[in-house]
Amino acid sequence: QVQLVESGGGLVQAGGSLSLSCAASGGAFSAYVMGWFRQAPGREREFVAAITWSGGITYYGDSVKGRFTISRDNAKNTVNLQMNSLKPEDTAVYYCAAARGGGYYYTPQNYNYWGQGTQVTVSS
Repeated sequence: QVQLVESGGGLVQAGGSLSLSCAASGGAFSAYVMGWFRQAPGREREFVAAITWSGGITYYGDSVKGRFTISRDNAKNTVNLQMNSLKPEDTAVYYCAAARGGGYYYTPQNYNYWGQGTQVTVSS
């Protein structure tokens, strides 16, 4: 079993930055594609970013391209989401997820493990 724990959420003003971290345990971290998703009240869970096991390929949702950066440190079993130029529309609970492989990186159903989420609130 893999356990994922997010941290780093909080309240920031529009235009500010925030960095989220996800710590993984209980599995072979480097063997998983890692992703970030977010969900705002009344909305579907939205793909934010993903990174392959080696960190060589990254993917981003259209709404965050150019503003967010995903990275991973396999030695530390962590994945990071650096969020810059934050907008009120970015307000959501952000979830870290791990996929064993296969399927589409942007589809929540293809991820096997999920963290509990961390709240990000961007004030206008």
